[in-house]
Amino acid sequence: MIACNSLSTLDVLPARNFQPTARSSFTPQEALVFLQRCANFKQMKQIHAKIIRSSLHHHQVIVARLIRLCSSYRELDYASLVFQHVENPSTFVWNLLIRTYAVNDSPRRAILLYNLMIFRGVSVDKFTFPFVMKACLAISCVEKANEVYGLAVKTGFRGDVYLDNVLIDLYMKCGVFVDALKVFDKMRYRSVVSWTTVIAGLVFNGRMDIAQKVFDKMPKRNVVSWTAMINGYAKSKKPEMAFELYTEMQRHNVKPNEYTLVALLIASAELESLELGCWVHDYAIKNGFEIGVFVGTSLIDMYSKCGSLESAKRVFEKMENKSVATWNTMITSLGVHGQGEEAIAVFEEMEKMNTKPDAITFVGVLNACLQTGNIEKGRRYFYYMVEHHGIKPIDEHYVCLFEMHSRLAKLLDLEPSGRPTS
Repeated sequence: MIACNSLSTLDVLPARNFQPTARSSFTPQEALVFLQRCANFKQMKQIHAKIIRSSLHHHQVIVARLIRLCSSYRELDYASLVFQHVENPSTFVWNLLIRTYAVNDSPRRAILLYNLMIFRGVSVDKFTFPFVMKACLAISCVEKANEVYGLAVKTGFRGDVYLDNVLIDLYMKCGVFVDALKVFDKMRYRSVVSWTTVIAGLVFNGRMDIAQKVFDKMPKRNVVSWTAMINGYAKSKKPEMAFELYTEMQRHNVKPNEYTLVALLIASAELESLELGCWVHDYAIKNGFEIGVFVGTSLIDMYSKCGSLESAKRVFEKMENKSVATWNTMITSLGVHGQGEEAIAVFEEMEKMNTKPDAITFVGVLNACLQTGNIEKGRRYFYYMVEHHGIKPIDEHYVCLFEMHSRLAKLLDLEPSGRPTS
């Protein structure tokens, strides 16, 4: 009840006293065409103003289109304003706003809106629950998810495969995989997604033993399920099993995707096998795989960990698109191989390319400063990270800073104070 009442602060309660002007000749069809051609949020607001003047703001299809556009522009408050001018929103419109909150990193607002929907006695349907469940997952609220699922069962949605899959995924990611397996065991029908969700969840929880048993029972496997297992073994204590499973996958005539190759590159790095890593790289090129962000970053990491820094640098230089993770991997790789000055140069190039660094970037940069013995530059980068980029320091940053001051103290024949000086 408290949650329902507090939702009024989110401006989602329908406004009952809105008085539109007289209707013009602007038809619903014309409004939808204009919205379909809308190029930006400013244009959308102009079209919305004409919709209000034409008394079309209650038209459910138009409202739905407006909320979808607000979601794509991440204008959540405006989506709420659109919603509040509808006298009797349909279940579809309620669902759409819940979804808008859920997919735009506002899970608590999604849950509060759902609470209000139930409190108002609005009819729910099978599309109401999944996005509320995803919102529960975002805040790791298993208790609320159980409550939502219980209502779904009571209102006649027991056995809905999609809803069961969402609940299994939530349980797995919240670490209660035993409950996830119970839901899976009770399912009357299991899709390939159901099986794959369970396998991926067990891999996530480090239970490769159970994952293998489930995988062996799987009636039909696709590249996603094979890749989930290969990825699990790549990150386990048995990375060689990743290649054994890949060989079996080939016997079943299942073609790998880029995520399969990334998993094999991780396994190669874990095995420190440059030969296997080069084979994966060669396979990717011969089979037309683009060396994009995911595969490229994994190649850089693999070559670095297998001792071939020059190969890592060649991959990095050839990549047209680089993510923050790509830059971080190259900076870290250079630092690990004792190329501190070059690592700092790559960071400076990263900033010139207007790629915003993150906390991991500066772990690499500070380590590079530590390696080169440039304590003063390391101090400057630490404060630059905080003041210019607004990044909150993590333990690794303080460890680097402490080590810098310890080395400086030794050079000055002083005992380290244990605290970085200002």
